[in-house]
Amino acid sequence: MGFNADVAAALERMGETLELLGESGFKVVAHSRAARVIRDYPQDLRSIASDEKALVGIEGVGKGIAKKIAEFAQTGKIAEADKLAAQVPAGLFDVLALQGLGPKTVRAMWQELGIESVADLSRAIDDGSLAGLPRMGAKTIENIRESIRFASATQGRTRIGTATAIAEMVLERLRQVEGVDRVEIAGSLRRGRETIGDLDFLAVAQGAAAERCSEAFRTMDEVERVLAAGETKSSVQLKIDRGSRSGPVRIGADLRVVPAEVFGSAWLYFTGSKSHNVRLRERAQKKKLTLNEYGLFPDDGEPAPQSRGVKPRASATETSIYKALGLPVLPPEIREDRGELELKETPALIEADDLIADLHAHTVASDGRLTIDELAQEAKSRGYKVLAITDHSQSQAIANGLKPDRLREHIGAIREADSRIKGIRLLAGSEVDILAGGKLDYEDDLLAELDVVVASPHLALKQTEKHAMKRMLRAIEHPLVHIIGHPTGRLINRREGLPLVIDEIVAAAAEHDVALEINANDRRLDLRDTHVRAAVEGGALLSINCDAHDAGHFDMLPYGVATGRRGWLTADRCINAWGERKLLNWLASKR
Repeated sequence: MGFNADVAAALERMGETLELLGESGFKVVAHSRAARVIRDYPQDLRSIASDEKALVGIEGVGKGIAKKIAEFAQTGKIAEADKLAAQVPAGLFDVLALQGLGPKTVRAMWQELGIESVADLSRAIDDGSLAGLPRMGAKTIENIRESIRFASATQGRTRIGTATAIAEMVLERLRQVEGVDRVEIAGSLRRGRETIGDLDFLAVAQGAAAERCSEAFRTMDEVERVLAAGETKSSVQLKIDRGSRSGPVRIGADLRVVPAEVFGSAWLYFTGSKSHNVRLRERAQKKKLTLNEYGLFPDDGEPAPQSRGVKPRASATETSIYKALGLPVLPPEIREDRGELELKETPALIEADDLIADLHAHTVASDGRLTIDELAQEAKSRGYKVLAITDHSQSQAIANGLKPDRLREHIGAIREADSRIKGIRLLAGSEVDILAGGKLDYEDDLLAELDVVVASPHLALKQTEKHAMKRMLRAIEHPLVHIIGHPTGRLINRREGLPLVIDEIVAAAAEHDVALEINANDRRLDLRDTHVRAAVEGGALLSINCDAHDAGHFDMLPYGVATGRRGWLTADRCINAWGERKLLNWLASKR
């Protein structure tokens, strides 16, 4: 991990430790919030770690946290964190990570029963001692047992592509239930996060229809276990057998059923993020209002206004709530407490319909599954006006990379197809490997024959930061490079990728007029959202591409767009969204 991620992990663990030790909520929140801010911060904080004034200028970082950052930069650890950690068994954090267990319950398990690990917890369930704790009924214990098994089976979060496919299946089922007026996705999937912990659904129905909706949700064939079955809330564990060698996908799913008049407030609440909702509630309090999942109410100092007949100021739509709070409507993708509440108007974020080009795609010439003609027709059917065919370069032997003579033949074939196929402009390109030292995989005379050069890292992805930066900056500075493809080379949940100092990469890309790619494949989503935000703020261009190897890969475009939106990307900063003439002129300017 990079410096920011390491500091964030240390602070996050401190927050968890403080919770388990029963410390004040203020301390817990301060460390947890600082961890999130630091993890998402685009600049490497090591460069300003000794500048307390600069650190405190970052929202969410106070003087205490700033001193911890400085200490971590100097020593690689935080003494207070080590002191706290020594007071808590390491295995207790695995217990805290189990679904349905909060810090108070875990603390009670530890202090009353000596439970210090998931294995201890399993034994306490088996020997019956867990039942001796307050509020530990048979149902609760069985749910904990299932959470242990579930955590072992799931092994992490689910990629957005997989989660979306499952969510769309559930939506289709619920929307067919008689009397259900509306069903929508909420939670982190609606916000477009790259990985999803569980799925959240919100339905509009009342009376018998609400009961039918909940029953349909709980009795789907894919439901492995029902975790909760209340009047308005149901929680299940889904098991989806995809027929793959990796085995079935297991993911939790929650359904809330509400009347139409509170749909907006419920959708806002269950979409999150938690931090965004906290900020909205703070804003409401300053206006002498109170906000919850049932609406925005006058604050009379008493709890649960919805149950006392108090009429809400707004509740039916998200728009009405934002308006009542004096805010523009904020798109779900940016509801992460990253400065969005300071906006004066709704940002015009990039949309899929803005894109007229895909500038990174493969054919059977390397490791793709479609011919030039088939790829062109597929892109044309998707509404693209421009398609760059960018098969792999010679060093990618495993991907049937093209030697120089083959590439020249391929260029000729692409140009012939371009003259013959109407309605789409085909460009001859290559995804050229950035070799370990930063040299490109073809000589300059051959690169100059290409309409588009996408320079990408594929090998040597465990380089040190020093070598990785030297390598990537050399590629960015190359005058024939248009786009840096999937810049870090990461694979979500599989490999971290190159340890790049993103603000330096952005500055170089802006200086040399090179676009940084958002690779829309849900295994990559590289650049990631926080890097996109840094690129937008740093004045660099971006390019959203599907990296298509077959027709189905074009379906991943929404994930790249969501990542761009999470980074506050607008169409003017994305070269794929420019008019055809402007895009072609920009590409030609490097020739």
